[in-house]
Amino acid sequence: MKIKILFISVLISLIGICNVTAQNATDVVGYWLTQDGDSQVKVFKAANGKYYGNIKWLKEPLEEDGTVKIDDENPNEKLRTKKILGLQLLKSFKFNTKKQEWEKGTIYDPKTGKTYSCFMWFEKNDITILHVKGFIGFSLLGKEVEWIREKEIRKS
Repeated sequence: MKIKILFISVLISLIGICNVTAQNATDVVGYWLTQDGDSQVKVFKAANGKYYGNIKWLKEPLEEDGTVKIDDENPNEKLRTKKILGLQLLKSFKFNTKKQEWEKGTIYDPKTGKTYSCFMWFEKNDITILHVKGFIGFSLLGKEVEWIREKEIRKS
């Protein structure tokens, strides 16, 4: 009888812990400093329920000649004059409750002009570090980076 009560107590405790460590879909919303520390991305939830991210700050917003950095590597010629500052980097992420990750989105790399499939997650319930993995085809062959949460938008 004591073993049964102990088992039930442990089970209830574990269920409680699991609920505490579960991520909320909106935990990803906010400002993130990218892996190189050269830009800040604001992640937000759109009216369609999906998550997107725009560049809100650049360490070096100007080219060496003093002109504003533009998306000159974009494969679409018509978009090559768009400013990097304000550019949408993350598109159309959905939160997967079972996997505890944001998935089925894309990430754009303005340095190369390439767009990759992408998913994002937190490890060990640490919502201060966002793991971002971009890939082509299979996620095993992709590149993972870590972004650091910031409380507010950086000033240029």
